[in-house]
Amino acid sequence: MSIANILQTPTIGNVITVKGWVRSFRSNRFIALNDGSSLANLQCVVDFEKEEETELKRITTGACISVTGELVESKGKGQSVEVIVSFFEVLGDAPVEEYPLQPKKHSLEFLREIAHLRPKTNTFGAVFRIRHALSFAIHNYFNKEGFFNWHSPIITGSDAEGAGEMFRVTALPQGSDKDSSDDFFGKETHLTVSGQLEGELGAMGLGKIYTFGPTFRAENSNTTRHLAEFWMIEPEMAFYDLEMNMDLAEKLLKYTIRHVLENCREDLEFLNKRFADEQKSKPQLERAEQGLIEKLEFVVNNNFIRLSYTEAINILRNSRPNKKKKFKYPINDWGADLQSEHERFLVEKHFKAPVVLFDYPANIKAFYMRLNEDGKTVRAMDILFPGIGEIVGGSQREERFDVLKARIAEVGIPEKELWWYLETRKFGTCVHSGFGLGFERLVLFATGMGNIRDVIPFPRAPKSAGF
Repeated sequence: MSIANILQTPTIGNVITVKGWVRSFRSNRFIALNDGSSLANLQCVVDFEKEEETELKRITTGACISVTGELVESKGKGQSVEVIVSFFEVLGDAPVEEYPLQPKKHSLEFLREIAHLRPKTNTFGAVFRIRHALSFAIHNYFNKEGFFNWHSPIITGSDAEGAGEMFRVTALPQGSDKDSSDDFFGKETHLTVSGQLEGELGAMGLGKIYTFGPTFRAENSNTTRHLAEFWMIEPEMAFYDLEMNMDLAEKLLKYTIRHVLENCREDLEFLNKRFADEQKSKPQLERAEQGLIEKLEFVVNNNFIRLSYTEAINILRNSRPNKKKKFKYPINDWGADLQSEHERFLVEKHFKAPVVLFDYPANIKAFYMRLNEDGKTVRAMDILFPGIGEIVGGSQREERFDVLKARIAEVGIPEKELWWYLETRKFGTCVHSGFGLGFERLVLFATGMGNIRDVIPFPRAPKSAGF
């Protein structure tokens, strides 16, 4: 039985066996035991006079032990129940002089250096349990809405984003002078940057699909919001226009955040306190106006603000930071590619709410987005969140064969690489839409952590693949 179950439904008087890791051992008597199922520890009380001293010395922070004893109501402060230990066994030692996670505060930077051990800490235990809850909620939401889970390939011969920042996959020996026709797949292949293009194929036969898998960007970005390997949720829906696409994305985000609020309260309250403490160390102007739980409840209970890219540019152009040249990237003309500082100004300062931007200039967006009647904007949409910036990017897809063919030529992608994608516009085409939700950015938002490398077990970033 897990410690979470024992604490939720304690069976007083029963003899139980519990296995876990020692968080602390006080006065040679009180063991704080944690098995990862819950933030809370289970207190186990040892009668040191009846135990061998050599065995008691093995009960150190980090050691793995099995404990058997009677579950009783606790007479001490800090816990409702405890185990009176009748038998214990050390399953795995953790020598004090070597074990780096002693009971004290550790910096997140230090914990990144020991990523193999950080799930044992309170902070990362809470983060990874919430990560699981969000993942479960996403699958649950799409299942109840009639979507089918679709597995797009991880090795691909196409670049869905057209950005070229891809990891190459090859079986040729290092230094080989053979070309890609001699390689394993007979052509140049890469790790996928998106499951979207293949996802669209699924939607054209199954109606509504979603992918949930790893994606890869060989982008040399050492920021708190970028990873080289991350997970993406990408639904694709036949017969959905941009408005329906925006509605779905907002409903999905609210459903998943509500699920965490309802099912991860203990972990959220711990992270809420951590978030508040972190804010106190920041300059007044950089502090969040809402606490973590307050922020999550606000997102769930309020409609997202929707406005066009053109409206957003006008707001930014006339904003105080822009006029006072406080933006690193000044906004002067229509057509500017919005940066994180602009997105966060709109969300955190101007509207103080999540924002959905739509109808972007065609020349700063991907080839597959549906061209509007004005010939210069596309049916794209991004959802911007406080503290995060862009969390969702999507569009109504270009369903017209001739227009898509022209766009592919315009951006310089050889038509032969995407013949299969173009054929979906020849055989039974229809209006369809989809979006991508960066899973780690959602976890970042839900946990209040400040760095995306702290919401994935083993972060992959430039010069970082140590675990």
